[in-house]
Amino acid sequence: MKDRSRPIGICIVGEGAMGHTHAEVLAKLPGVRLSALAAGDAEAGDAFARQWNIPFVSTRIEDCLGRSDVDALVIASPSGLHVAHGLLAAAAGKPALIEIPASLTLAGAEQLAAAQRAAGVPMMLAHSRRFSPAHRHLRDRMRAGSFHLHHLVVETYFLRRTNLNMLGQPRSWTDHLLWHHACHSIDLAAWLLEDEDFDVWGQQGPKHATLGIAMDMSIGMRGRRSGTLVTMALSFNNKGPFGGFYRYIGEEDTCRVFRDELTDGEGRRVPLEGTAFALQDGEFIEALRTGRTPESDIHAVLPAMRLLERIDRCMAAAG
Repeated sequence: MKDRSRPIGICIVGEGAMGHTHAEVLAKLPGVRLSALAAGDAEAGDAFARQWNIPFVSTRIEDCLGRSDVDALVIASPSGLHVAHGLLAAAAGKPALIEIPASLTLAGAEQLAAAQRAAGVPMMLAHSRRFSPAHRHLRDRMRAGSFHLHHLVVETYFLRRTNLNMLGQPRSWTDHLLWHHACHSIDLAAWLLEDEDFDVWGQQGPKHATLGIAMDMSIGMRGRRSGTLVTMALSFNNKGPFGGFYRYIGEEDTCRVFRDELTDGEGRRVPLEGTAFALQDGEFIEALRTGRTPESDIHAVLPAMRLLERIDRCMAAAG
């Protein structure tokens, strides 16, 4: 940002659940203005813009990219459009915060990395687990040598037998257990251990008759140098509390994380400050203000994308 005296103008791409999540966070950040919305649906986009006082709405992202009051984009469009929208932002010289996943393939993520390198503008990925105060606290302990992780056990549960988002609204696209939800935890494991050298395996259950996606998955990883195990169970068939539940089984304690809350082996809550989404979006804005590379930029998350590609191949080979 050359002129630091004026607000940073943000264009949100996508009027769905994650677009609302980012709008709510960004609207509270000082020195930030929601300047434009690129919507997939005109009627829903107009309603979104009224709710968040966004002055300009278009169903064409190109109309937003050319505006002088748009300094950066937050891309929360359907997963299958992240690469196309990220490439458009880079070509226009606009920084972007892209919702997870960067892509539904490793090749797409590598395209984004190449585009970022050519354009030289920030391209950050919304790998929100990295910004959760709970996960950050445990990573700090691991780095300091006061917590030695033996086994990270992850349960990721949703009920997605119909094509609805987390607000219960119809989706125009289909979510993916591996490339979206497992991506959170696979990236978390690589980030925690500062390593991408894992043995991996994965299996998936039958595909849904109409959605065409696997509804259940088991994924295993083992750090080749550390020996640390990562075990994941994921389901779109689960009734009950939804989200990602993390159990850190360590030498010193067993800790549990749900969203931004951390409890120890006795069930006592560890006091922490901040929320993942506020810290994540704040990191993007601060990187723009200071001209530095944001944490979880496109190059930093490529190790997770390479692991996902390997796990995807394991599942395909298993049939």
